[in-house]
Amino acid sequence: MIQSFTPGTTTTLDNCDREPIHVPGSIQSHGTLIAVDREGVVRYVGANVQALLHCGVTVGEPLPENPGTVCPLIAALLQDGLQALRGERDVPMPSELQVQDRQFDVVLHVGSAMLVAEFELRHQTHSELAGFAVQAHRAMEKLRRPRAIDELLQLATEELRALTGFDRVMAYRFRHDSSGEVAAESCVDTLDPYLGRRYPASDIPAQARRLYVANTLRLIADVRSAAVPLLQEAGAPPLDLSGSILRSVSPIHIEYLSNMGVGASMSVSIVINEQLWGLIACHHMGPRQVPYSVRMACDVIAQVLSANIQSTLSRSQAERLQQLAGARTHLIEELLHADDEFTALTQHTAEMAAILQADAALVAHGAKLTVFGEVSEAAGSAIVQWLAAEPVQDRQRLFQTQSLPQLAPDLAAVTSPWCGVLGIPFDRDRNGWLIFFRKEQIETIHWGGKPDKDIRHGPLGPRLTPRGSFDLWKETVRSTAEHWSTLELDAARQLMDELVRVQNARTAEINRTRNQLMAVLGHDLRDPLHSISMAARVLEQGGTDGGRAGRIGQRIQSSSSRMQRLVSQVMDMSRLQSGLGLDLQRTDVDLVALLNDLIDEARTAHPGTEIVGTIPAALKAQVDADRIAQVVVNLIGNARHHGQSGHPIEVHASATGEWHEIAVRNVAAPIPEDIARNLFSPFKASSVGNARNRSGMGLGLYIAYQIVQGHGGSIGYEYRAPHVVFSVRLPVQRPGTIEA
Repeated sequence: MIQSFTPGTTTTLDNCDREPIHVPGSIQSHGTLIAVDREGVVRYVGANVQALLHCGVTVGEPLPENPGTVCPLIAALLQDGLQALRGERDVPMPSELQVQDRQFDVVLHVGSAMLVAEFELRHQTHSELAGFAVQAHRAMEKLRRPRAIDELLQLATEELRALTGFDRVMAYRFRHDSSGEVAAESCVDTLDPYLGRRYPASDIPAQARRLYVANTLRLIADVRSAAVPLLQEAGAPPLDLSGSILRSVSPIHIEYLSNMGVGASMSVSIVINEQLWGLIACHHMGPRQVPYSVRMACDVIAQVLSANIQSTLSRSQAERLQQLAGARTHLIEELLHADDEFTALTQHTAEMAAILQADAALVAHGAKLTVFGEVSEAAGSAIVQWLAAEPVQDRQRLFQTQSLPQLAPDLAAVTSPWCGVLGIPFDRDRNGWLIFFRKEQIETIHWGGKPDKDIRHGPLGPRLTPRGSFDLWKETVRSTAEHWSTLELDAARQLMDELVRVQNARTAEINRTRNQLMAVLGHDLRDPLHSISMAARVLEQGGTDGGRAGRIGQRIQSSSSRMQRLVSQVMDMSRLQSGLGLDLQRTDVDLVALLNDLIDEARTAHPGTEIVGTIPAALKAQVDADRIAQVVVNLIGNARHHGQSGHPIEVHASATGEWHEIAVRNVAAPIPEDIARNLFSPFKASSVGNARNRSGMGLGLYIAYQIVQGHGGSIGYEYRAPHVVFSVRLPVQRPGTIEA
């Protein structure tokens, strides 16, 4: 039945994929079929079995064994097949059967728990077939010799046409998008050549491709011959004819071949690595039944061809893989020992681009960008920025496209003519990319007819029909580049994994070295700083020079206090980075007394700064008093450094149920969102070179965050116009304790 759709169904090319071509319920007319179960009972039979075999066969009954009929011969042929169905032996090889003046090739196969016996009429005599074996052997010998793939395909079309007598034999090679192209052809002079023409993927639906792999040779002896129905018991499912040599033809495919003017066809699959790589398609303008033995020789020839093509492809891929592996190894070795990974990458990028068959490349890392080839820095920078944007690209994975203008139309003006992009991320924190480019490939495709299918209305509603014309139809394709092959993408993923591993190793080494440096600085600087601080106090107390020594002492004391604070932060950072934690010593603390002392100290140290405290009479908590003091001092210090002069710093404290809250507020503009996201991260870029806090390293808020988290609390920022507010929440009781 022609594929049709119920009202309301969207008619698309995908609907063709649902046609059940493996269970058509009928066979071609140049043979017949008998299918029996394990007990030898007939379950399916061709309606023409009596006319061809002169044998009365009834569905649901065993094969008759009446003397004087041909059925005993058939039963004898099927006995070995039944043993194979029961798993007792292999399926018998094809054999012959003489029925009166007719010769049949008998082919057995097992499927759907049935033994299927097919009887195909043979019109040639033994003497007529004798020469085919020698001819086929010569063709195989020619195809075994190493040649270029296009030469092999052309030779195969010539040999199969000579062997089978078809009017046209084409070698059809599939492309990455499942469309196919005629790569070689041999045909009679009166036919329009199809060499170089392309056919859309929809010409061979998905289920047909699967059958081409499972059953590698398919003959349609007479396109215009009516199919013969299979007889079966009522309610029984259709017989699966995937392995059948007589399976009838889809009406859509019959219409397709008729529109081409084809009267008979044969296709032989080129299967490589269990995938349909191509087809040898044979067409005849009238009916043509190629003998089964000749078809089997064609199938073997195609297997020889497939093996030679696979060997050629494997050699080519092995050479490229060796080149890629060597370049990747050199690059990774350079990176592992280089002080500057950006420079190391740039030294090997041109080599990688050549092996990946890219026209240009770039390396980007942070603010650095270097281009190779004709790509401009403006185009490279635009693509890097686009790749870094969310949600355009999942930066955990490789990025690849052959049509950048379609993905990013806004970039087309600056990035032309670059359409193919292969992006390898290697440092996600600093937007590190290794990117390869391919230019636009303006291609004129010679289609075998306009590739669109028409929707026509029939008795059962709308259906897709094959195109009516196969005349040359040209299409110019722009804004695309040559696609990145599977081999190239696999090589890029391997390189990405290696680069990420190198980056992680470098980061781990840097962190380890930094932590060791912090520990050394914190330990070795503390004692001399303490000595300097003591000497400064002695100077402050001296008064014989009119107070000059006292002023010098105050300056030394102030500087040493700042250095001690930095050393303490370095020590805390070292403990946190090494996983030791801050070693909190919790005791019962009156937060009111602690806050009042801290406010008084700040007022004394900075008499020009107004600090206002709003604090209740009592706030009891189980905390590490020194660490909480460290948090509050840091927040007051930040408010003093960043707040607007002339406005007070406000310190509020309150109790709300199970929580104590301490808030430090100052009048200031809101913190920019990009900075606010990283306020509690160490070594923030916004902390470096801050004009109002030159000695800051960006550690204070990070350590404050860790202290509060260690107490089971939270710290956060918000803007309540005109105030910047930092709030600390601490639990009334130590987490895990039970009130008595």
